[in-house]
Amino acid sequence: MNLGQFGDLAGGIGLFLLGMHLMTNGMKQAAGQGLKRTLQTATSSPLKGLLAGILITALVQSSSAVTVATIGFVNAGLLRLRQSITVIYGCNIGTTMTGWLVALIGFKLKISAFALPLVGLGMLINLSAGENRRGHFGMALAGFGLFFIGLDFLKGAFDGLEQQLPLEQISHAPAGLILFVVAGFILTFLMQSSSAAMAITLSLTAAGAIPLPSAGALVIGANLGTTSTAMLSVIGATSNAKRIAAAHVLFNLLTGIVGLLILFLLAGFAPSQNESANLVVLLAAFHTLFNLMGVVLMWPLTDRLEQFLQRRFRSQEEQLSQPRYLDDTVLASPALAIEAMSRELSRVSEMTSAMARAAISAEPSEVAKLKAWTTSLQGLNDQIGRYNQKIALANLTEEISAALPVAMRISRYYSEIARLSALMPKYYPIFEQITDHSLQKLLYEYQHATIELIDSCEIHPQVDSSGLDSRRLIQQMEKQYQILKSHVMESSIAGRINPQEGIELLEGLSHIHRLSGQVEKASRYWSSLTPIQPREPIAEAG
Repeated sequence: MNLGQFGDLAGGIGLFLLGMHLMTNGMKQAAGQGLKRTLQTATSSPLKGLLAGILITALVQSSSAVTVATIGFVNAGLLRLRQSITVIYGCNIGTTMTGWLVALIGFKLKISAFALPLVGLGMLINLSAGENRRGHFGMALAGFGLFFIGLDFLKGAFDGLEQQLPLEQISHAPAGLILFVVAGFILTFLMQSSSAAMAITLSLTAAGAIPLPSAGALVIGANLGTTSTAMLSVIGATSNAKRIAAAHVLFNLLTGIVGLLILFLLAGFAPSQNESANLVVLLAAFHTLFNLMGVVLMWPLTDRLEQFLQRRFRSQEEQLSQPRYLDDTVLASPALAIEAMSRELSRVSEMTSAMARAAISAEPSEVAKLKAWTTSLQGLNDQIGRYNQKIALANLTEEISAALPVAMRISRYYSEIARLSALMPKYYPIFEQITDHSLQKLLYEYQHATIELIDSCEIHPQVDSSGLDSRRLIQQMEKQYQILKSHVMESSIAGRINPQEGIELLEGLSHIHRLSGQVEKASRYWSSLTPIQPREPIAEAG
């Protein structure tokens, strides 16, 4: 390849990528919120998710852009995992439209006859319309023209390349197809555009520089290369976003295997290289075929894929929200099922106790976790509630029937403890602003008493002991609460704290008071949950 050909190649790739960039950004801006609305409608059914992926990718001409947008929506909680997976399927079909554009227009028509006028018309629309939808559409139109001008340079750069590079010999090597798959992946990774890799492959094929099976292997590699963008975009993202990226990788691996099998099966039936016009159409058809076959194979397995992915990339929050003891296999024995539920509730007790201690003591290292803990506990309590309903369907003794509403009551108390704990950081600033030393002392003693109550009421199934008298503690705390309230009101009247601070301080104290009441109630009702093996709070404060 001489210097002129290398310049044409570099310039052609640059113009092609610039055209793709302008076309993709222009269409995204022109569509505005339409893309978001279209993606969100994908949550209504898997089929709509597939169609949305196809149509949006065909519109913006970038599967990477749509994939990253989908991951972003999943990250923000706007799309569910199941429907997002089908959007990814659609992206892989939609991206094959680029190959058809190149094959049916780029190699069939005289590019200079329409590409340059498109650039001129697009820029005219953009300049006259400005930064509105019509202006963005004009930019997309100009990008469309540059797309084909870049393709024309690529075609010229590859003329006679087969005489300078031993591509034919590589094609017939034992691992030739695999080498071309790797080359396609690297091309896409470096340019971050499977469309550019596809255009290079079609140009090589049209110039007769590469046999059809090797070109097909390059297309498979380019298809796999699109996963690199998805993987880069989920660094530091949520677990669901990582699952979508994993679904993209798994789907593309499957389609790659399908494509290679088709190549091996049809290698002996490849048409003559002299029929270059037909070869590029066949290559575009091959790209569409193996992606469609991938969807056909994966569609019935999507539920299993979702279940598989749900078990992967778990965050600490999701790990905590998974029950350890609620096993459906013991539902046949209600006594054992009650035992399993009581063990799960004791685990919830440990989690809420840790959360409440952190909230009351304002431990800096734990405060940031309060919201995540609340979400985990809500999920865990929901599953305890559903398990409770399953137990109720069995033929129960009077003793076990009586335990079920008690379990629900205890679960509700723990949910309320978690909610109140998550609200406590709101009051930290007002607690820190107190300058009245006597008030500071009373508040410290009240917080310390609350933590002592939490410690004494935490449930440990292994411990069978009478424990501290939680009712005595709560009565003592009630007196402290009333004294503290009176002192706050007196300080406010005396001007030692301003009225607004007094109101906020009373509100914060009310939260602590309610939280301690929920802690004591959960402990009190616990002993009646499992009448066969009654459990008590721990023996002494931790």
